[in-house]
Amino acid sequence: MRTFDPAERDERNRSLGRAGEEFVVEVEERRLLGAGRRDLMGKVRWVARDDGDGAGYDIRSFEDDGRETLIEVKTTRGARTTPFYLTRNELAVAGERPDAWRIYRVFEFGEASRIFTLKPPLEETVSLSPATWSASF
Repeated sequence: MRTFDPAERDERNRSLGRAGEEFVVEVEERRLLGAGRRDLMGKVRWVARDDGDGAGYDIRSFEDDGRETLIEVKTTRGARTTPFYLTRNELAVAGERPDAWRIYRVFEFGEASRIFTLKPPLEETVSLSPATWSASF
């Protein structure tokens, strides 16, 4: 019988998240290069890796016209409709910067990874419900 190891599960989830973020950095760099924006391609920044996971987004990229895009990557190995989690901070940044903030939803991650984007207001496309609570004294 296999025992449940929450630390192992958390590490698998972190590894999957990092791999999804790396995938999206590459997608964005290729997209900008294909759009003739080599200047912006070099400015794509993996914020979560370089600064830690607290900015409310994982990657800073750009639209073809130079406008900043703040990308929160959500990766699963499951289907398009597999649930994912958002933090309070991610939702706050989505509300503060709705024109720039996006979710890049990576699903079926692996050899045939697929991706789509969501933009605020998120409530128009997904059902948001509290999943965890903080208990304090």
